[in-house]
Amino acid sequence: MQRFYSNGKLLITGEYVVLDGATALALPTKFGQDLVVENGFGKKILWKSFDSDGSVWFEDSIAFDAIQNQSKSDNPVVNTLIEILHAAFLLNPDFLANEGFVITTRLTFPRFWGLGTSSTLINNVAQWLQIDAFVLLRNSFGGSGYDIACAQNNTAVLYQLEAQNPIVKPVLFNPEFADQLYFVYLNKKQSSKSAIQSYYGKRHDIDTTVSKINAITQGVLKADNLSDFADLLNRHETILSEVLKLLTVKKSLFPDFVGTVKSLGGWGGDFVLVVAEDNPAGYFKEKGFETVIPYGDMIL
Repeated sequence: MQRFYSNGKLLITGEYVVLDGATALALPTKFGQDLVVENGFGKKILWKSFDSDGSVWFEDSIAFDAIQNQSKSDNPVVNTLIEILHAAFLLNPDFLANEGFVITTRLTFPRFWGLGTSSTLINNVAQWLQIDAFVLLRNSFGGSGYDIACAQNNTAVLYQLEAQNPIVKPVLFNPEFADQLYFVYLNKKQSSKSAIQSYYGKRHDIDTTVSKINAITQGVLKADNLSDFADLLNRHETILSEVLKLLTVKKSLFPDFVGTVKSLGGWGGDFVLVVAEDNPAGYFKEKGFETVIPYGDMIL
């Protein structure tokens, strides 16, 4: 039996523009996903996936032939797995020379939270088959790859693409005001692919935007007080709001909130980062947002 584990992720700065070479600050989470591989038979994979509450959210059998030929299924989850495993097969064809596998995955966060159900899976598969997770991501799902960097690191990382090659720099990020930072789930999962497509259709004068975001990322990393940190996040929101032609999440959902609210990753879903003098759980729960997680309970 082999077991592999990968961290979940949150993108604090650089959402969208990381695709155009901006330096992003990303944080691995205490939540993640593991993958256990055991020997099987019949030239197939018996796959079972558990959600964080112990329920089975996916279970099926995938024939080696389907992986090799990238066969289509009526089940979108099967298609996603075949897409990833086919890309892995092209990088390491030898793995299908086995008799078969029994694979079990377990999430430690609810799969709709958007903390990296796909990226943790891709990194786990890459560890198992001893292939480059960034290449596997690029050849299957696509995306910037910051989530793979979080999957592989237990500290904050600065992440940048140079000529589409990932540059990962582990950094120390341990703000003294961490107990005034919270993550709030917006009750819906954002599709990374559709968010990226929308961004590509709207961006312009991107070099100027990248330069501004780079300065904010460095500022966030060095901020030694809550006020400066919040100001930097607000500036980031304003810049991306202009690029995306979207209202900031605070203006659209929480205009009366006393404090800072910043989108993380794709705008319109998943988690937001909240900066508040006092615990804001009451405010958000009153508005129907029940999942409010203190910084220390979320970030590794």
